[in-house]
Amino acid sequence: MAVGGIDHVVWEAHDLEAARARFRDLGFTLTPPALHPFGTGNSLAQFPCSFIELLSVVEPAKIVPRDADRFSFSALAADFLEEREGVSMLVLSSDDARADNAAWQARGLPTYEVVDFERKAKLPDGGEARVAFSIAFALDPAMPEIAFFVCQQHAPEFFWKPDYQRHRNAALDISRVTLVAEEPARHSAFFEKFLIGGSISLDGDRLRAKSVRGAIDVLSPAGAREIFPEGTLPSALPGGGFAAVHLGSADLARTRTLLEAAGVDALCEAERIVVPASTALGAALVFETMAPAR
Repeated sequence: MAVGGIDHVVWEAHDLEAARARFRDLGFTLTPPALHPFGTGNSLAQFPCSFIELLSVVEPAKIVPRDADRFSFSALAADFLEEREGVSMLVLSSDDARADNAAWQARGLPTYEVVDFERKAKLPDGGEARVAFSIAFALDPAMPEIAFFVCQQHAPEFFWKPDYQRHRNAALDISRVTLVAEEPARHSAFFEKFLIGGSISLDGDRLRAKSVRGAIDVLSPAGAREIFPEGTLPSALPGGGFAAVHLGSADLARTRTLLEAAGVDALCEAERIVVPASTALGAALVFETMAPAR
């Protein structure tokens, strides 16, 4: 058994419609807004195997309080937005969230009750369908402001739609995410337990955790400054957090042309384009050369 690859990132913003406007300017096709039963609302930039979830708190009265046994997605989202916008959660795909949760328990990872929920989804033809999910959460105690979880889809035929997966910026998929933490090695034990079937390597001040599909890099602040242009990452990540989301591009020249035409502030290099966190609502967005799957 193995936890799947990168399923999506939760990218939080104070105003969902403003976030949707910003990401449309960045060249993404977005799904219509949808509501969760626990007070949050979302809109997705979907790819064939992953997606970016733009998320806001839209009905504060429905936020589910945290308790010792049941993790609250909406409470963490609300707490995160009190501090800043940006990426608050990383999600891997799952064929069986309850089995993954049991495997984490067997590995000694603190776990929570699995959450089952459903919501309405607007289809490309204007119709509606019910989509349903089971999610299991895990927290790295050394990075308490963010979360990791797996998501099991119960109606994928109504969720994944090619009409939502074609983007003017040529984005193909989430290839990896970058976190920044003071001591990357401190997080190896968590990822060894969380990434069932994955692999962990430590090279100096960079920790790389590889999932079945996609990678997670944990860099020290100094290591991040060596890799990312000055001023492109979030200015402060107290306790550690998500700094960048990396997307494969089918045509980097097309990506560059789109961003330039939209007046987007971006740093263009031969093999990548970096949209700063200040422009991309709290985390850097990195487009990188990637050939389309054959």
